[in-house]
Amino acid sequence: MAKPSQSSFRRILLARILLLTVPVLLIGEAVTFRKARSSLLETARWNLTESAVNKGENISNAIAALKSNLLLASQTTVIRTGSPAQAREFLQQLASTLPNTQCLQVTEIDTGNLVASTCGNTQIASAKADPAWQRQQNQKISPLIRVQPLVEIDARRSLQLSAALDPQRSLGQLQLVLSAPVYNSSGRLTYSLNVLSALHKRERDRPGLLAGSTVVIDRNGTILAHPIANRIGRNVAQEQDAGQLQHLLKNAIAGRTRQDFIHLSFDRNGPDLLAGYNVIPSPIDRANGYWLILAVTRLDHALYGLQEIKVILVVLTIGLLVATLIAALHIIRDLARPLEKLRDYALNLQSHHAAERVPHNFKVREVEQLAEALEAMLGRLNASAAELETAWQEAQASNQMKSEFLANTSHELRTPLNAIIGCIRLVRDGCCDDRTEELEFLARADEAAIHLLGIINDLLDIARIEAGKLSVVTEALDLRQVLREAIDLQKVQIQQKGLQLIATEWQEPLLVHADAAKLKQVLINVIGNAVKFTDRGSISVKLEITAQPVQDGSTTFWVTVAVEDTGLGIDPAQQHKLFRPFVMVDGTTTRKLGGTGLGLAISRNLIELMGGRIALSSPGIGLGTTVEISLPLVDPLPSPPSMETQLSERSHSTNDNNFDLNEQRALLEDDLRERIIEESKRLDSISSVKSLQVEENINGSGVTCL
Repeated sequence: MAKPSQSSFRRILLARILLLTVPVLLIGEAVTFRKARSSLLETARWNLTESAVNKGENISNAIAALKSNLLLASQTTVIRTGSPAQAREFLQQLASTLPNTQCLQVTEIDTGNLVASTCGNTQIASAKADPAWQRQQNQKISPLIRVQPLVEIDARRSLQLSAALDPQRSLGQLQLVLSAPVYNSSGRLTYSLNVLSALHKRERDRPGLLAGSTVVIDRNGTILAHPIANRIGRNVAQEQDAGQLQHLLKNAIAGRTRQDFIHLSFDRNGPDLLAGYNVIPSPIDRANGYWLILAVTRLDHALYGLQEIKVILVVLTIGLLVATLIAALHIIRDLARPLEKLRDYALNLQSHHAAERVPHNFKVREVEQLAEALEAMLGRLNASAAELETAWQEAQASNQMKSEFLANTSHELRTPLNAIIGCIRLVRDGCCDDRTEELEFLARADEAAIHLLGIINDLLDIARIEAGKLSVVTEALDLRQVLREAIDLQKVQIQQKGLQLIATEWQEPLLVHADAAKLKQVLINVIGNAVKFTDRGSISVKLEITAQPVQDGSTTFWVTVAVEDTGLGIDPAQQHKLFRPFVMVDGTTTRKLGGTGLGLAISRNLIELMGGRIALSSPGIGLGTTVEISLPLVDPLPSPPSMETQLSERSHSTNDNNFDLNEQRALLEDDLRERIIEESKRLDSISSVKSLQVEENINGSGVTCL
């Protein structure tokens, strides 16, 4: 019976499958997610690095273009010799043509006053002349242009100018002030042409956009450009990731301008940033200075596509879990259903019809083998149950047979004892008229005693057989002689019942290994049964030689004695019982004709002890019976019988060829008379004058009544 703590096979199997598949599935999804995140980060890093390179190149190219345009503008006649009104008009035209220009001013070197301006009266650069400007006019172009970040000139003024000029465009951009000297026609330094330029376009940092915002840091750590305007002019030492930024600056100063990417954060509580960086030569001091160009974007913007991947993975995970569950249920059904069928069959075995087979044809080989083993076990159990039932029925039949045997045996014992007691008492009490009548009663008592002795001997023989103590002493003997003696002892009874005897005679000896006395006892028993249960017809005793092969390839010869009668016959369904002790097919017939049911059982055991076989067959009731006794021959095959002699003895026939009934009867009377006279003499010697006393001498061989 199942315990409450036990779980079903389906539940255990489902738990095991889910325990193995779900963690693997989740781990696979996690690995996929991390791989996707790493791929997105890698893509963002390289894109940002490429963007930083592009930004650096754009800044360098823009500064070079401004320098060239500013130098050309400083050499125009309008600026050099024109009036302030003309200079102002020229600046307006120049501001519309120069890219990234926020303000143009012409400042007089000597007085520091503005001559012309496109952005009001606030000066964007110092009026002091650069020492290099005092050189001759034919000097090279590059040293004549002065480049200064607006924040380095005056941070406060930088913010004011940026807010006043274009607050939407200038805030957060890299603002540079470029100054070029203006010489008059005589070569004297008179003016400075100043340009305020925002070199890069401020880009809006949006999710998925990997261009990044521009951050420019000079070699001193000053932030020249930043998407957050109030950070412009601050030093990187004041930022959250100061150490990492300073490390990058040191590499730039050392000349290690390797392109790479970093993770950083400018605010303690701000978002994580991903940046690609590049190092370009400083336009202010190209020989010794470098600028660090950063393309910065938020980490969540760089991983913007990861959210969609996450949603897809979640949906995929749920779908795979559902598919796994459905597949597991199907697998569990295929695996558990055969076991459940076998379980149901075993639990309901008592209610199954006997013809119902164990479930078969399972897909799983081990389950099919289990079903076959269960069916084989049930077959053995059914066979054992049938054997037990048969044994029980046989035990019941044996008890009934023993009861019948006891009843018949008691009848068989009581009848001769009553005859003996009655005859002796009649003689003892002087109820006989003469001596002849006394001898007749004594003869009857003698016959009853001999019959009783035979019954007791049969009982002793079957007891010795069951105890395994019955033995035979075999020797080579002629079967014809033993058979002839047995037939001679039964001839009188055959003649008295008017039966026909048909016997086969052989010309040559039939030598067999047997115990002469025991073999004779068996033959007498078999022929006697044939005579007893045959009322009319014939009794046939035939001899037959048969050859039987053995395992070594040789051939052995057997002689078979077949005793066939035309008597009562036996039901074929009852024939298998006849060689068992105490078994009688028909108790009423046996009781009427006499017998204990031990003869055939004793005969079978004796024949088997002598190495032979005995068998009984009958077509049916009223069709006669045949008993065959087979023994192996010890001599070469004898010649076949020369003739078949039929001895017909009938009670009314006086001209028989072989036997004369009157002669046989006379011989028996003479023999009986001699035995009675001998017994009478012995009785007279021990009896008194007026009465006879009978002594019963009981010894180990039986009971003898005289």
